[in-house]
Amino acid sequence: MSSMTETGSAAATQPKRLRRDKQNGMIGGVCAGMAKYFDLDPALVRVAYVLISIFTAFAGVLVYLVLWMLIPAE
Repeated sequence: MSSMTETGSAAATQPKRLRRDKQNGMIGGVCAGMAKYFDLDPALVRVAYVLISIFTAFAGVLVYLVLWMLIPAE
């Protein structure tokens, strides 16, 4: 009988999935989706992304475009 409750509770909890957040996103929703996945403030993720992009000679722009294509929308 305990196996029924284990499977029932396992079905109720879904695994966390990385998705682009179109509602809270500014461009493609990548930063907002990552913020939601890691339970962070979207503004903090955006600022970190801009700083990383500047310090890597704008390689972050290419990474953003690739993530935009690979991460599915909500």
